[in-house]
Amino acid sequence: PHSHSIQRALIMKFAKNTVQTRISTPLGDALLAATPTALVGVWFHDQRHLPAQLSGDGAWPEDADNPHLQRAATQLAEYFAGTRDTFDLELDLSGGTAFQQSVWRGLLDIQCGDTASYGDLSRSIGNATAVRAVGAAVGRNPFTIVVPCHRILGADGSLTGYAGGLARKEALLRRESVLLC
Repeated sequence: PHSHSIQRALIMKFAKNTVQTRISTPLGDALLAATPTALVGVWFHDQRHLPAQLSGDGAWPEDADNPHLQRAATQLAEYFAGTRDTFDLELDLSGGTAFQQSVWRGLLDIQCGDTASYGDLSRSIGNATAVRAVGAAVGRNPFTIVVPCHRILGADGSLTGYAGGLARKEALLRRESVLLC
């Protein structure tokens, strides 16, 4: 019963008026979701922790005309073309817990070309002893690429977990000119 309540707490919450679209990227199809006021997620189509609302009977409706989805699609295309290193998008982080949101905001401080460890990130958000919890929150980041969880490495500089797969993480870091051991 206790672990069930923990699992329930990890389920992201999204507004009822969320819509989605699919885009192609050099690393595979990505699913974007937004409300009328902000982007609420970017996921690779086959990554871990996809919201159930991206497919099936209760799927969010398709709306390629949503301006937040259009801006995200344009900026992601520019990122992959090498003409953009930062994103200027309205993000709604409210799908996560207060702790997850603090971790995701901390990820936004890691600049293109830089990396950090889980411990570095824990310290940067003022919670140095929460390394495992920070790792779990990084894994649940609903904004792949845009909120740069791919810039988090193991304490020894090694590639560690990435919901989109380690091959994608390595490709993103190479795209950002991060030299890997």
